[in-house]
Amino acid sequence: MIDPNTIHINYIKKEVQTGSYCGMRYRFARGKNKDGDCMDVTVWPEPFCFFKTPDDQKQTRQFPLTLQGREDAAAWLNDMSSRFLK
Repeated sequence: MIDPNTIHINYIKKEVQTGSYCGMRYRFARGKNKDGDCMDVTVWPEPFCFFKTPDDQKQTRQFPLTLQGREDAAAWLNDMSSRFLK
């Protein structure tokens, strides 16, 4: 299970944060939407890195760059991980 406390909002504001869990890789990056800054959260299957994985194998969702957004992103990642179990 991905713990929301491992998602560091201040880090994501400056750098990309990546990780993996149960055959799923994920990436947090600072993004923009109509409301301003947000987190672009992308998941894709192992074994390749973000840049070597075809775009059609990636799924991205945006979340607010807030503590509640962090909680929602972790919940989404945990839900998505069931689709990647080996």
